[in-house]
Formats: sequence, C-alpha cells, structure tokens
Amino acid sequence: MTGAVLLALLPIVILIALGMLLRHRRFLDDGFWPQAERLGYFVLLPCLFFHGLATAHLKSLPVGDLALTLILSTLVVAALVVAMRPLMKVNGPAFTSVFQGRVRFNNYVGVTLAAGLFGAKGIALAAICNAAIVPTVNILCVMVFARHGSAKLTGRGILKQLVTNPLVVGSLGGIANQMLGLGIPPGLEPAMRALGAASLPLGLLCIGAALEFRSARQWVGPVASSSVMKFLAMPVATVLVARLTGLKGPALTTALLFQALPTASSAYILARQLGGDAPLMAGITATQTVLAFVAIPLVLTSLNIVVNF
Repeated sequence: MTGAVLLALLPIVILIALGMLLRHRRFLDDGFWPQAERLGYFVLLPCLFFHGLATAHLKSLPVGDLALTLILSTLVVAALVVAMRPLMKVNGPAFTSVFQGRVRFNNYVGVTLAAGLFGAKGIALAAICNAAIVPTVNILCVMVFARHGSAKLTGRGILKQLVTNPLVVGSLGGIANQMLGLGIPPGLEPAMRALGAASLPLGLLCIGAALEFRSARQWVGPVASSSVMKFLAMPVATVLVARLTGLKGPALTTALLFQALPTASSAYILARQLGGDAPLMAGITATQTVLAFVAIPLVLTSLNIVVNF
C-alpha cells in the first residue's frame, strides 16, 4: 500500500513543484493563475465529476455506504471543531479559516491519487466522494461564515452559495444522468472526457503557484491545530464510522484518502469573498499541502492495518 501511494503521489509532487517554479520564475504572467484556477473550478473539474458519475458502473460500488461514511464522519469532526471554539484564542474571521482547514479538502489531489491507485474505478469512487462531501462541506462552511465571518450572509446568500457551486452541480448532474439512463451523446462524451482530464494537471500546477508560506509562520497555533485535526481526527472518525456502515476495500481506502487530503486552494478564495481571514487561510493551505505528502501514506497504511486487524 505504501509503495502504491508514494508512486501515485510522485506525479502530484512533480506538478505542484513545477507550478511553484513557473510562478517563481514568472514564466507566465501573474494574471494567468487566477484565470486558470477559475477555468478549472467552473468548467474542467465539473466536467470530470459529471463524466465520471454519468459513465461509472455504480451498481458494483457501495455508493450508499461510502456516502454515509463520509457525511457522518465530516459532521462529527465539524461538530467537534465548533465545540472547541471557546478554547481557541482567535477571532471570528480567523475561526472560519481554522474551520475550513479542518473540513475542506483538495479535489485535484484526491482524484489524481484515487485514479493512480485504482484507475477508472478510482475516478468513479472519487466522484462519489465529491458528490457526498462537496455539498456537506460547503453547507457547513457557509453556515460558519454566516455566523463568524466579517461579511454576514443572509439566508438568500447562503442558498445562492450552495445551489450555484459548480462542483455540486456537476456531481449531482452526473448522478441524475446515471439514474435516468440518459447517457452522454457520442460527440459530447469525448469532449467532456478531455476537459475532465485537463482539470487534474492544470489544477495541480495552480496549487503550486498559489502556495504561500509566509502566513504560516505568523499563525503557528491555528495552523498546527488545523493540521492535526485534518490528518488525524478526520481519518480516525472515518474509520470508526466505516465500522458501523461496513465499508471496506478500495471504497474505504478512497474514503480515508479523501478525509486526509490537504485543504483546497479554493478555501482562500472563499475566505476573501465571505469575510474570513485570508492570510491565515493561505498559511494553513500551504502547510497542509506540504505535510500531506508524509501524512497521506502514513494515514492510509496505518488505518488500513487497523481496519484489517
């Protein structure tokens, strides 16, 4: 397992490092990266999720158990984070960044790793994971922003953030297409497949370009606590819930993988838009992205041993 995970991580490390190098050397104009991230978030990644779910053989996959395991474990950790709020010496906007750092995950890394480990089946499992926890995480984060962010959201604003999320729309659209048996038209299917495939390398390059470590040194406590919760508490909660749901095999490995992913760079964008602490969010994202290359193999190996013991 460890060797397979490290091998699947290798292209991710290379692409993220290349993104950092391209940004540092200013090979591309600085304005390219935000636009590339926007393209990936609103077009390419939704195409990947829609195509993956619409064409997957879901009958052979434990869709219900996988979704239930992910949703319940995420809710457990989110409730724990909120309960710990009085113990944290941070203001409201900073708490929103800490919360995002503990529950939000990086789709690009997750899908790339799942595909590297399990091929087409991994992409289908990753799409199910996204369909389950993207809506869950976004609902939780928007609610926390509404309560603790400096830009207070109305009920209408919360609803808009949820129903217009492109990842939610792409995932649910793919599930609906699958359930209705509509299929994807022959001319459109290869185009969507190509767009989805382009999302992974472009997204990883953007992650490397967006990494910002200066903020991490200013917020050692919140950054460290977010990382401990992300790489320890979340996977442990997932294993405990999986024992109740009976989830096992590649589906459990994929669930553990997604619950041990570093925070997405989109968390920084959300922090800027909804009144969070954006510099702190940048520090958490950068630190977790680096730690993930050690934490993910350890989490998958150790917890799979525990599960199979």
